[in-house]
Amino acid sequence: MDKEAAILQGGFLSANKLCHPSSLSCIQKGDWERVGQPILDAVGELCKRGECNGGPASSAVHCRTNVVSVLWCKLLSKESGEDVETAWRENPFFGIQNGLPEISRVVLLELVKATAAASIYGQLLFRLSNPQIHFELSRLAEHVACSPASEGDVGLLLDVWWELWRGGGRGKAGGPGSLEDAFANEFARLTSQPSAENGGASHQAAKRFKLDTSVPLKPPPPPPVSSSVPPTDFLYILLHTLRDVKDCIATADLSQRALTVALDAVYTSFLLDSVVILTTEEKMHFLTKVVSLKEKDVRKWSPALLREAQIDLRTSGRPAEFPPSVTTLTSALLVITELTRCWRQKGLLKGRDRSDPSYSAFRLEQSLQRSLQALENGTVHQSMSRAEDQQMLRDMVTLLRGVQEESLASPAIHCSPEANAKLTMSIIDHRLEEHQDFAALFATETSWATSGSEWTDCLERNQAAFRKQDTVVMLATTLISICGGEKVDVSQCKKLSKIIANIFLELPLGDKNQALASMLRLSSRGLFGGEPPPALAEGFGQELNMAFNCIIQGGGGATAGTRAGSFGNLSTATSLVARVAFQNPEATLRRCCSAAVFNKGAFAFMAKILLQLPGLRGGVGTGESLLCCCLREAIGTKALPANEQDQFLKFLALLMQPVTVDDFGAEGGQGGWCFLLPADVVRTFVLPHISSLGCGPISMELAVQILHSALCVEVQEPASAPHWMLQCSPFPLLYVLAQHLNQASRCWEPPAGGATSCLSSDTKELLVWVLGTLGQAVGQEVASEPSTWSRALSWLYSKVEKLDWTVRFHLKPVWGEHFRNEVPSSLLAVCDLAEQEWSGLELPQYGQGSGLLAWMECCCISDSLRSTMLSHLCLDRRQPDHINMFSKGLLVGLAQTLPWCSLSEWRRLLGALRELLDSGLLHTPYSLEYVDYLPLLDLRLFSSQLRLSVLLLRALQFLCGSSCDGWLPAQGWAHVGRLYTYAIRETLEVLRTKLSFTSSSSSASLADPPSVLPKPLKNKPSTQSGEVQQRKEASPEKSPSSSHTKSPRALAVAATAEEQGKVGDLSAEVLFVLGQLFCHVQHAQVMMPGGQSSAVFLCALEILSLYESVMASFPDSSSPLETANTRHFFTTITDNLESLEMKAVLQQKIAQLSSSMA
Repeated sequence: MDKEAAILQGGFLSANKLCHPSSLSCIQKGDWERVGQPILDAVGELCKRGECNGGPASSAVHCRTNVVSVLWCKLLSKESGEDVETAWRENPFFGIQNGLPEISRVVLLELVKATAAASIYGQLLFRLSNPQIHFELSRLAEHVACSPASEGDVGLLLDVWWELWRGGGRGKAGGPGSLEDAFANEFARLTSQPSAENGGASHQAAKRFKLDTSVPLKPPPPPPVSSSVPPTDFLYILLHTLRDVKDCIATADLSQRALTVALDAVYTSFLLDSVVILTTEEKMHFLTKVVSLKEKDVRKWSPALLREAQIDLRTSGRPAEFPPSVTTLTSALLVITELTRCWRQKGLLKGRDRSDPSYSAFRLEQSLQRSLQALENGTVHQSMSRAEDQQMLRDMVTLLRGVQEESLASPAIHCSPEANAKLTMSIIDHRLEEHQDFAALFATETSWATSGSEWTDCLERNQAAFRKQDTVVMLATTLISICGGEKVDVSQCKKLSKIIANIFLELPLGDKNQALASMLRLSSRGLFGGEPPPALAEGFGQELNMAFNCIIQGGGGATAGTRAGSFGNLSTATSLVARVAFQNPEATLRRCCSAAVFNKGAFAFMAKILLQLPGLRGGVGTGESLLCCCLREAIGTKALPANEQDQFLKFLALLMQPVTVDDFGAEGGQGGWCFLLPADVVRTFVLPHISSLGCGPISMELAVQILHSALCVEVQEPASAPHWMLQCSPFPLLYVLAQHLNQASRCWEPPAGGATSCLSSDTKELLVWVLGTLGQAVGQEVASEPSTWSRALSWLYSKVEKLDWTVRFHLKPVWGEHFRNEVPSSLLAVCDLAEQEWSGLELPQYGQGSGLLAWMECCCISDSLRSTMLSHLCLDRRQPDHINMFSKGLLVGLAQTLPWCSLSEWRRLLGALRELLDSGLLHTPYSLEYVDYLPLLDLRLFSSQLRLSVLLLRALQFLCGSSCDGWLPAQGWAHVGRLYTYAIRETLEVLRTKLSFTSSSSSASLADPPSVLPKPLKNKPSTQSGEVQQRKEASPEKSPSSSHTKSPRALAVAATAEEQGKVGDLSAEVLFVLGQLFCHVQHAQVMMPGGQSSAVFLCALEILSLYESVMASFPDSSSPLETANTRHFFTTITDNLESLEMKAVLQQKIAQLSSSMA
């Protein structure tokens, strides 16, 4: 036996002696005062020892709980007749109980009353089943009502009842394996199976409880309670017990408490259907009043006091957990009426002095307000069918209203802001119920924040309680308000700003973005939206610099390599940017834009960061995107260098790409969004600059490139929504683009001022694509609602009438069938076109015999128009003079058209020329001017390629002749060289295709010869030509349906496959054709002004490389003598070049032809 058990046993034995000749098991209620003191002394000693030892396992409350549990189980063990053998094995309290004398229920209940353990008794009671609770409540009611009944007995009933009604303290009792749980299990065991039924019991004794221990071995689970239990009605017990003892109540405090408990019990049982929702501010004011009434010294407000007040508030606004089964609303109201009249007549319901309000009076006033509001509701009156019941209800309302208005004239309780702040901080500090809601309220109280350092200190201590995005925004709003005040504590603002930023940093990414969006709606300058102190702004500037320096040096620049894409680095950088962006979104975005444009390679990493922070997508007061504003400010007013323009364009393109996010957070969710809407980008960076040819920050060419990037974005819009471009003045934009295309159509003609045009052929390529794409989008809207757009359509058509006739064809998708196709009248002389769809124009520059020139220009515009021109060409192949005249006229037209073709236009024109050659309509004889002897070869498979090469050579001879002297500037000749070499490279690709079919049928020793054939060299004389190669693939004309759009390689594959069974080895023929092409290319290079076209030179090198590869792959294709003659012939041809460097490189390459045959 331990010392604590001995103390308890001694007290009970002493009390038992005082009962002589009777015992504690037989004493009556009136005997307790005579015999109970030794027991109280023993329990008091145990509680003192518990307080001295400290710790939850040995506290005074735990000691009282242990004593009540032991005595209650001992009493129940006696009542159930459990034998000692069973108790020894099954009862965890047996070790303590066995040393105590037998007791009665009077001892238990009087000990509970005397030690103020009613809340403990109620908590233990709540752990029992409803039938058990009903039984124990009935015994308690009998004890309270029996003589002599005192106010202490009534107080015990009220305390136990209220503790039970509010759910046993909701969480104050322990969980599984605790003392309370062991008590409930033991109680269930004793009340569910008789002591004689021990057959299955274990012979191992249960773990014994000691008075200084709290967690025994987990006892066996309680058996299920029988379903055939009598009905329980706890409310009946309370009301009728109060009616029985109403005359024992002689004080105002106890009568007010009793009426409050009775009213709340009836209110929550009958008049409340759902939980009453109060705002956090309402809860704060109520709790402050309650706690102030219980303890006027705020320094003594303990967490337990606050917790009790919260539980009481929640209980009074929640439907009862134990609905009555017998009691009705009418019978309950009758008892309430009887009690109220009795105590009112005695003057017990009057309030105290107004200067000293009591807690019981305050509670009664609150209860009366709730009950009267519910009783005066018409629903209750309608639910009573009998007239006498309705009259009783009216009488009771009158009675309660009288008590409220006359007797309870208690003063209004006003709590100071300091008390409210103290209560809120205490709830937050001790993590009490709803502490995060109180934290949100705390964050909005600017008056508390400016009253001293306690507000900031509480915030700093409890940062975790404020980690909700709306709470963080409230804190930021409060800080803005503080900074805008007259007297600003700079050090406090700095500290507060740092704390808020730290709290924000701990939010999940989705909450961060919601907080950023809220801050952006609040002010684009975030915490600095008002007038912050200069010292605060300076401190933020330092933090901003440090954040971006870390990003650039740690992975955001070009030197970062793969680190820029790593998730960890991206996550860290995103957090850094989010932290400073929350404090000042505008300044942060301005730095992001500056880094993306001016730091080499940083644009991709900055875009990745921003795509993680969609909360920054918002706009400013004008509706413009904040990021667009910051980008516009970042690029300034001066022209950007080419590399910075490229980064700027790529940065925009990345931010316009649709991405998916999950819950406004990390990428990878459902639904698409763009950080920058294409419409915003067009309005900000295209419309203001598209009309200008000046040297501002965004040139016209860059504006067209931005528009191209925006139109490439696949914006996910509802099917019924109009195209987003309709928000961007589409018709004026189409006209301006048409004007630029009109200027680009004659890009090599110097303007009146004498300066060269700033529009390149690459810009023309972009203009054609943009006009076509934008025209299709606008045309669909016009077709759906023609009446809406008729005026705009007429305006646009009248404007473009002044432009070149070819430009209007690019706008055909806009007006569809509203207008006929207008072409020079000379075209109608060579094409049979329907008058319903075509009309002629009398243009001065298209006089007699210019029909073929107009015809070729039409072939360049689009694939469909080229097909129309080819199918409607008026030419009789049976008339030789017609063929000759057509061929000569076409050659002249080709010389006139070639210099002004863009790459896509040239590709279409080449297709038309090939089709004319293959069909025999275009007569281009092949002369042997570069042959010393007649080759014994079958060149029929290569006739189209040879004749096309001769045709191009003849066109260049026209261009390079004296009649065209000075026609083109240097840039124009470079462009002609690129177009010419493009056609030659397509021919080389055809030769590779034919040779690959030949090699596939050769012997095994020559297996896979195509693998040794080099791919065509990329002709990249400038960055612009490379861009053209990329854009032609994105062109809408990439995959047309017409057969005329097949590539030369595709046509060659089809033709060669058909001819495969008819020919043998074609390597010798390929070498001959390559030799002719080389001579043609060298001839063209010599003719061109300056003779230094880099594109033509590179094409000649590529021909030689292919020639060498064919000789190496097919050794029998050329004999040593033929190789030597070819080498000599090629060397003689290159001797005509003016450039010594080019000549040396080519002749060195030619010399390698003979060494490959050694």
